[in-house]
Amino acid sequence: MIRVGFIGLGEQGKPLAINVAMGGFDLMVHDLRREPVDELVSKGARAAHSAREVGVHGDIVEVVVVNDDQLEAVVLSDDGVLAGARRGSIIAIHSTVRPATIRKIGQRAAAKGVDVLDAAVSGGARGAQKRTMCYIVGGEKDALERCRPVFATSAATIVHVGALGAGMMAKLAHQVILCLNMLAAHEGTELARRAGLDPRALSEAVHAGAAQSRIADRWTSARPTAQNGALFYKDLALALELAHELGLELPATALIQQSLGEILGETGDAACERGAR
Repeated sequence: MIRVGFIGLGEQGKPLAINVAMGGFDLMVHDLRREPVDELVSKGARAAHSAREVGVHGDIVEVVVVNDDQLEAVVLSDDGVLAGARRGSIIAIHSTVRPATIRKIGQRAAAKGVDVLDAAVSGGARGAQKRTMCYIVGGEKDALERCRPVFATSAATIVHVGALGAGMMAKLAHQVILCLNMLAAHEGTELARRAGLDPRALSEAVHAGAAQSRIADRWTSARPTAQNGALFYKDLALALELAHELGLELPATALIQQSLGEILGETGDAACERGAR
């Protein structure tokens, strides 16, 4: 039986970990909060006292944390995953972070004979609960194939996009497209509202027309909330940083980043403050 470690039991990580537990894997979990750990223990997982302990346990260790600093602390610290990981094990990073951070971790892990995948995910908590996630994976194909049964507990789609770091670059491109769709849905819907149109009729017309998108279909009933603002802001900041490194201008991406507060229902200053945390 594959032994799986899972670190980070937040809004998205917890349902992903639950799916692994329900898939019958030998699962060990770790989070700074006791409540989600206890919930996973009730579903058959074991609790770890440190990230290092998870590294000792796991043939595959999945990590879902918020940002680069948390990822480096969880994986590279003296009490981190890599300190406990065995040769031949795999660290699968689901957090959206800088491609350079992924490559740094990959180099450190390779020196110990540990594989790393940047297995970005799309679908959010809802997708995890419904098991309709898309995994966007960079790294060695052989390592992905070893992880596939674990990822399949939550995934409807698993796409290998290239070498290590490619998963994150593809996820950042995905987030640009996603957020620009949000801007289009917001402005179009606001135009119709100000004109006094029935939002349900507009939604039906957009769904049947050339402007149809998954974001537009859900905009009036299940749009992202202000709570999503910090993560979107962070992801777009990483996309703009990558674009700068590549000598590429993304003016519309910069605009949507600054407009997130208005679109998601909080002030721009609040969105920026949340994104900085």
